[in-house]
Amino acid sequence: MTARKSTVVIGVYGATLDRGAGPRRWERWRPTVSLCQHEDFVVDRLELLHARAVSRGARQVADDIAQISPETEVRLHALTLGDPWDLDEVFAALHDFARGYAFDVERERYLVHITTGTHVMQICWFLLTESRHFPAELIQTSPVGAKRAEPAPPRIIDLDLSRYDAIAQRFAAERVEGQSVLKAGIETRNAGFNRLIEQVERVALRSRAPVLLTGPTGAGKSQLARRIYALKRARRQLDGPLVEVNCATLGGEGAKSALFGHVRGAYTGAAGERAGLLRAADGGVLFLDEIGELGLDEQAMLLGAIEQKRFLPFGGDREVASDFQLIAGTNRDLRAAVRSGRFREDLLARINLWMFTLPGLAERREDIEPNLDYELRRCGERLGVHLTINKAARRRFLDFATGPEAVWAANFRDFGAAVLRMATLAPAGRIDVETVDDELARLRAAWAEDEGGGGDRALVSEVLGEAAEALDRFDVVQLAEVIRVCRRSPSAAAAGRVLFAASRERRKSANDSDRVRKYLARHGLDFEAVRTRG
Repeated sequence: MTARKSTVVIGVYGATLDRGAGPRRWERWRPTVSLCQHEDFVVDRLELLHARAVSRGARQVADDIAQISPETEVRLHALTLGDPWDLDEVFAALHDFARGYAFDVERERYLVHITTGTHVMQICWFLLTESRHFPAELIQTSPVGAKRAEPAPPRIIDLDLSRYDAIAQRFAAERVEGQSVLKAGIETRNAGFNRLIEQVERVALRSRAPVLLTGPTGAGKSQLARRIYALKRARRQLDGPLVEVNCATLGGEGAKSALFGHVRGAYTGAAGERAGLLRAADGGVLFLDEIGELGLDEQAMLLGAIEQKRFLPFGGDREVASDFQLIAGTNRDLRAAVRSGRFREDLLARINLWMFTLPGLAERREDIEPNLDYELRRCGERLGVHLTINKAARRRFLDFATGPEAVWAANFRDFGAAVLRMATLAPAGRIDVETVDDELARLRAAWAEDEGGGGDRALVSEVLGEAAEALDRFDVVQLAEVIRVCRRSPSAAAAGRVLFAASRERRKSANDSDRVRKYLARHGLDFEAVRTRG
């Protein structure tokens, strides 16, 4: 049979509630004494902390406990506390006690008594117990009766939240709610994207460090940045604004002025002062889209502003302050930009602590249907109509949108525009097959134009670099088509099924993945590199 663990209570002498002298002290409820007045709750040892100034009162409590509970051993510990309301001082004293105490969790059960002491001390008890510096549960005492002399049974609070189903369900519901905000309420099905959103939700609520959002144009970086801001604002983690700027629109002295502000006379035409976007974002979020387009001087100034929360306005000699969280977006390979000298390595190191790469729409084909429903609702609200799509039209659009023929070159920008056009042209607000067919023809024509000869050469150069110049036109056209199919296929095998659809029917066994990889290898490429490079 397992031996009973000894019960050890750790608490502090309460100079107000525990004090008492003379026979009438027994008529008052004293929290520390009351711990030892219960027949069904035995305290084997009491570790009683006290300030040196109240040592006499602490000894009186120890003597009284010896009378009512001789089986309880009381150990007194004098603390050096100048101000029991000073958080740093109290936390340090309790933390030092915990680190120096010889806990024996195999033989002893520990309880931390939080009824006595200042509110600051109670907060410190909680923090150090929740962090397991005290491997204990919390215990609280209270009185009953008209004279408040009779002690009520003590209440034990276990901080292991995993044991509380209701609390766990609340946390789970809160996480789902947060992720729903980040996904605009869309029930996405792509496992990789959902895992990414789960990580973004944790980081957004636990960190104020810079966040870097990467991915192709139209993948939703700007929308995600806005939703991160909305989530943090809803959880009262910031009270400042969201300030957005596309760095591709900034250039020269205007970039420094727009971002960091300027003083009067900083340059010709600077008739007054300008606060700048960094100062406007104080207390909130600054979203710098296309951060790779910033000049090197602006990058250096931004790095200092992120690290020090202070910077010089353009033309000024006095620093100003702004405490903002940075979210940066880019569709460029910033590491390649560092190697070519177009982006500062120290700035990249500072902003990519939390880097999230958003997949393109072609990589999330299972999410196209729920996004269709979302866009239909949004377009209906935008146009002020009750928008519907009949079953046949829905099937026609989804078959095309999720199939290999759909390029979605601009990702959700293409997708949203397609739905908006269908919504606008739909007879009486009901999208039919004819409306869908017109839109599919429009998309095919636009993508065919984009993928013309010049587009082929640009696409191959994007992947091969200077080596593309050595290719014949015949090879460029062929390789460009292979690259396009690979980029909108989830695997090499899926790409092979599209590329070799005719010849594979004549083969007894088809290894589509192997055929694709061998073709790419002729140009020094592999499937993964084709999907990510550029």
